[in-house]
Amino acid sequence: MSRTLVLDGPRQLRLADQPSRSLGPGEVRLRARLSGISHGTELSLYRGTSAFADKVFDRGLRAFVEPPAGSASAYPVTLGYEMISEVVEMGPGVTEVAVGDLVHTGTPHQEETVLDLAVSLQATYPLVVLPTDERLERGVFLSLAAVALQAVHDAEIKLGDAVSVHGLGAIGLLAVQMCRLEGIQNVIGIDPESHRRDLAARFGATHVLDAADDKLGLTVRDRNGGHGVDVAIEVSGSDRGLQGALSAAGLGGTVVAAGFYQGGAAHLRLGEEFHHNRLSLIASVGSWGAPDRHAPLWNRRRVLDTAARLLFTDRVAVDGLLDRTFPFEEAPAAYRWLDEHPHDAVKVALAYGTGTA
Repeated sequence: MSRTLVLDGPRQLRLADQPSRSLGPGEVRLRARLSGISHGTELSLYRGTSAFADKVFDRGLRAFVEPPAGSASAYPVTLGYEMISEVVEMGPGVTEVAVGDLVHTGTPHQEETVLDLAVSLQATYPLVVLPTDERLERGVFLSLAAVALQAVHDAEIKLGDAVSVHGLGAIGLLAVQMCRLEGIQNVIGIDPESHRRDLAARFGATHVLDAADDKLGLTVRDRNGGHGVDVAIEVSGSDRGLQGALSAAGLGGTVVAAGFYQGGAAHLRLGEEFHHNRLSLIASVGSWGAPDRHAPLWNRRRVLDTAARLLFTDRVAVDGLLDRTFPFEEAPAAYRWLDEHPHDAVKVALAYGTGTA
């Protein structure tokens, strides 16, 4: 018997028993070591503020629609897509992994997972075999590194461009580093929290600015030779952050919206820089069946493999980003703490058994 984390409604979390079962052909059994909590997608689901709280996304129509009449409640649901596990058993016909391998999967927070390997290899977050167990916390950032990489690719940044990154949580800090790898000459990190701005400077941002600056667009131009940036990447998931990105971009610039926004957008002023600078606004997402903009050359397998290589060669660093680790037994308390202190940690994780951070 193992346990899984279940959300019964907004802010109603519990650990539920989950019976074990024997493996079928092509299946593997994974024992959890460490899993990350998403400060965006998961926290919005936990709070009940997500777009999925009262609608469903119809993949055929590619539209949000009202749930069918008489359909069951959206709850209970599981949470999580940043899991590091050890392969402990394999079913017949499995050759892609071996017992003892450490893997990243986009699966929920639970002590044990039985996975159909063929399905997992084609998932939004396909199974990735980690190259080492040294500094295992790097693997927790693999999903987020894939989001950052997708955003940088969608921006189609050119050598010599100036870039601003709005929101310096884990994804934003990873994006700052990836922009530096791309050879960008001026990378401006923007966030209301001084601790996160300090991290961005340590990771290579040429300038860091306070998102609360009411003249942010002008301050960006002051740091960029009098011009708006060529590309603004928005990963805070707030409409204030998106407005900041729009104000920072120069004439004909590109704004990449990679945050998972909730509710309306009362702080957007589309009649200002967005309209007068003829900006291009691009939504960046690699999930929900959306193909890579550079397919077939790039797909989710290649994105995840590239993200893993960047993390485990330390070309992209995560030192100092995992602020707090809770035992899995305290998962409800971990979400409650993060809900109450959303700016006090860049990343929070759950540790299972011998898992450490």
